[in-house]
Amino acid sequence: MIGEEVPSDQYYWAPLAQHERGSLASLDSLRKGGPPPPNWRQPELPEVIAMLGFRLDAVKSNAAAYLQHLCYRNDKVKTDVRKLKGIPVLVGLLDHPKKEVHLGACGALKNISFGRDQDNKIAIKNCDGVPALVRLLRKARDVDLTEVITGTLWNLSSHDSIKMEIVDHALHALTDEVIIPHSGWEREPNEDCKPRHIEWESVLTNTAGCLRNVSSERSEARRKLRECDGLVDALIFIVQAEIGQKDSDSKLVENCVCLLRNLSYQVHREIPQAERYQEAPPNVANNTGPHAASCFGAKKGKDEWFSRGKKPTEDPANDTVDFPKRTSPARGYELLFQPEVVRIYISLLKESKTPAILEASAGAIQNLCAGRWTYGRYIRSALRQEKALSAIADLLTSEHERVVKAASGALRNLAVDARNKELIGKHAIPNLVKNLPGGQQSSSQNFSEDTVVSILNTINEVIAENLEAAKKLRETQGIEKLVLINKSGNRSEKEVRAAALVLQTIWGYKELRKPLEKEGWKKSDFQVNLNNASRSQSSHSYDDSTLPLIDRNQKSDKKPDREEIQMSNMGSNSRSLDNNYSTLNERGDHNRTLDRSGNLGEMEPLKGTPLMQKI
Repeated sequence: MIGEEVPSDQYYWAPLAQHERGSLASLDSLRKGGPPPPNWRQPELPEVIAMLGFRLDAVKSNAAAYLQHLCYRNDKVKTDVRKLKGIPVLVGLLDHPKKEVHLGACGALKNISFGRDQDNKIAIKNCDGVPALVRLLRKARDVDLTEVITGTLWNLSSHDSIKMEIVDHALHALTDEVIIPHSGWEREPNEDCKPRHIEWESVLTNTAGCLRNVSSERSEARRKLRECDGLVDALIFIVQAEIGQKDSDSKLVENCVCLLRNLSYQVHREIPQAERYQEAPPNVANNTGPHAASCFGAKKGKDEWFSRGKKPTEDPANDTVDFPKRTSPARGYELLFQPEVVRIYISLLKESKTPAILEASAGAIQNLCAGRWTYGRYIRSALRQEKALSAIADLLTSEHERVVKAASGALRNLAVDARNKELIGKHAIPNLVKNLPGGQQSSSQNFSEDTVVSILNTINEVIAENLEAAKKLRETQGIEKLVLINKSGNRSEKEVRAAALVLQTIWGYKELRKPLEKEGWKKSDFQVNLNNASRSQSSHSYDDSTLPLIDRNQKSDKKPDREEIQMSNMGSNSRSLDNNYSTLNERGDHNRTLDRSGNLGEMEPLKGTPLMQKI
């Protein structure tokens, strides 16, 4: 557990979008056609590396291009290049004045840095490869070269020890030379401010992927990204433009939204002067009050039931929320919790089909709704008014486990709002119960321990101080599944303990005891030994963070050297009311990645033309 990252309040945070390993270079533009003459032979690898230092630039460029070709999906050659001290020579060529030389060298480094051999990445770092790539990036003026540079940085960014190197040396160059100028965002908007990122989409995808990786590093990295002038503004502009063009499933959108989700992690703690947004613990769960008309326009649609949380006798104005009035437009990190970004996540939840994008959007909402802070309260209410609760609840039926878990975490934080809790209890409990193991009506998926515990914790939050939700749980075979988890003997301790808390919450309702006994349940079914774990029915009793995961290409026996994905992990020792749930992964499961969309983040390497040497 990392002390500086362990939250002390009581909300769940969504996991940080994590590791995309980068991209591979292409030599298609360098390929020379035609078969080799019969009197030429393929040079040996030591000869090719020696040619990198030849006095003729044409020989250097051909040798670099050939190395890129040799390293195409060939891990042995990559290792041999490193052992033959070829990497420092290639890094040195990045400062060569001729494009054909530094382009070939960069392409070779891009392919060498692709793959599971972490020693190659470290070798590039150790010979100051990152600063050299940044110098070249600042000189680059065309798409091809910039794409190779950013792809190489994306590859390197998957290694933990290189992340801060990239933040310290490459962040401002990537923002000033790539993200801002090619996004279409302008510091001083005018009527002609239009998206300009189509031509540079591959470069922007590489860059956002690189920053997405480094944002999963410690809080210092996220702080520097948030405070990098223009970065958040341009990212939001890109995603808005893609949504406007009905392209909500591109890799560019995925990388941008995952990056924004990471930057939303503990945003109310990590931004400058965060104390100005903090709120005292409320006396009641209902956190809405009289306000003027909502800045979110009221809409009607098929999800109208999610806007009907208030009783008929209540003043309709009590169900609206206003974001604080501003004297000037929000800029920079403040945009992370403004209506603009909230609407982006809502749009993606309703329009995107990509699991990683859905997970990231739900995770960002989970993060923004966590913590006792002003904007968390506004956003919880605003999401209800924008009919977003139903879109999140629909994710519980996804065939992708990580989407289900993200939706569960978001609903748990949203249920801190009393009206949200009522609606979620009425309409989301059936799908939450269906995702639990056992019973006649069960999901076809065999969810992991972490996901089952997350769902159980969400159920407990929703039914606490919500009798109608507890009744709904009983009506949907929830009791049967909970008792089965506790008594089957084949569930983990964490699952048993989470289910026990739900059962105790249910038995706490005297109104339900007789109906339960008539159905054959006994008091003993609801009494489980929790090893003195404290019981809580408070709606303010946890804090689930979405911290970074380690890339799955790393060894599982590696000891954690930074934060890991936060998850509900109920400890065995008695804890205070504000910390009944531990949210760090204490199992040491380090070889996973958050984004499991099938793409490990590395683009296919480009094959080059074989270099031939005259006999």
